[in-house]
Amino acid sequence: MGIDMELMRRKLANLRGEGRGADGPSHWFKPDEGDTDIRIIPTSDGDPLKEMFFHYNVGEHKGGVLCPKRNFGERCPICDFASQLWREGSDNNDEESKKLAKSLFVRTRYFSPVIVRGREDEGAKIYGYGKQAYELLLGYILDPEYGDITDLQEGTDITLTYTKPNKPGAYPQTSLKMRRNTSPLLEDAESIPALLDGIPEFDGLFERLSPEQVDAILDEQLAGDSSAESRSSEVSVYGANGKNEVDRAFDELMSG
Repeated sequence: MGIDMELMRRKLANLRGEGRGADGPSHWFKPDEGDTDIRIIPTSDGDPLKEMFFHYNVGEHKGGVLCPKRNFGERCPICDFASQLWREGSDNNDEESKKLAKSLFVRTRYFSPVIVRGREDEGAKIYGYGKQAYELLLGYILDPEYGDITDLQEGTDITLTYTKPNKPGAYPQTSLKMRRNTSPLLEDAESIPALLDGIPEFDGLFERLSPEQVDAILDEQLAGDSSAESRSSEVSVYGANGKNEVDRAFDELMSG
């Protein structure tokens, strides 16, 4: 019996973290370069555009740390530390402290369940995106010409165009364009309930840390760095370039 080449391809993809996990397709949608048609899936709570709040540049958590305060109404040591650092920097005219504080401020990311046209058999996936795409989607939804773009029978597909960076230091570019014609979510209406049941749980997408766990992460990062001189070195550790570096990391995470 010869080697199963398709199995070998899946093994290589798993090794590289591409597309499929051990139990089937990945629940993340990572666009390929060029055009991809997707459809946002309705959720049981009526909110398919989920907001989640993160702190970046903290320890080894490159994918970000969920903010306990903004997400769960709990105490957030990072918010407290960043606010204190900003106040001290403002009072003492310390730009390094202000840069570090800014790099730690909470940032909002957005997530929606989608199906990828041509890959409907893979089920629901989660698409992560930034503020610009979020505002665009809200605008479409509130436009009477489009309305409920997630409607099961008369919703609207979206053409996503993804362009990879073409030179060092450049960023990937993503644009969204709503299709003009409405269409059903699936041609086989009987398959829709199973698709909706298969939407990944948003609460399980990222690890929820208690305030005490976040305290420990922050303490470990800042151990021995209490002086102004050492604080200056923290800026390079945290990556004080702020929003651009965070956005780049997020785009790379979401785009593979």
